[in-house]
Amino acid sequence: MDASPKIRAHALTRSFGRGARRLTALGPVELDVATGEFVCIVGPSGCGKSTLLRVAAGLLRPSAGGLDIHTHHDRPAAMIFQDYGIYDWKTVLANVRFGLDVQRVPRRDADERARGWLARMGLADFADAYPAALSGGMRQRVAIARALAVEPEILLMDEPFAALDAQLRTILQDELLALTQSTRTTTLFITHSLEEALVLGDRVLVMSARPGRIIAERRPPFGRPRTGEVRSAPEFTALKDELWDLLRGEVDHERQEAATP
Repeated sequence: MDASPKIRAHALTRSFGRGARRLTALGPVELDVATGEFVCIVGPSGCGKSTLLRVAAGLLRPSAGGLDIHTHHDRPAAMIFQDYGIYDWKTVLANVRFGLDVQRVPRRDADERARGWLARMGLADFADAYPAALSGGMRQRVAIARALAVEPEILLMDEPFAALDAQLRTILQDELLALTQSTRTTTLFITHSLEEALVLGDRVLVMSARPGRIIAERRPPFGRPRTGEVRSAPEFTALKDELWDLLRGEVDHERQEAATP
């Protein structure tokens, strides 16, 4: 793994509103994500996890400090949202091809690459279908295929499996694990699930209650290539319990602050 950072945040803060209503949602955050690294971020609800990812994606500007993304121009960052973010009026193939069309990849080449990713995601038979005909899990597969079809250097994922049932979530976690290990795509992944973070991540970062700061870092003691079988390891349960204690402390602190007149 190249030690140079693909993502670097320095003294990053983000606020919303003005004057007396100004609310600091995030920061200050210090963060480095190395090339090929899979970093998961967990934290209490409302701590600024998604805000951080949207700053990384260029959807929000920092209020102070900065966040730098280092990619080549022809291999951008791609983002996957919890609500799929695919277009209802486009076929599955057209959705997966969308980023390639934006990059002006010739149609024949774009179709070939899109169909290749549909095959990898088990969606080859649904190329001409529309999203309304797909299950939630299939729609999220379309979103992942669309993101990976452009061969991004960086993958930004905002709780992509949160809306799925537990069984399907586990299946897609394992599929994403296999995909990112084969492509070695640098990934920043936001999740509420400690299990998900420990299965997928090279590092798990814990954020404080709002305004979100990174207060802890853990490295799951599982090598690569990794499979979902790590869920049954004693170290997995121990680390999950440790992270839950950290998060519970942040939630309790936030409640105490809210109750203070």
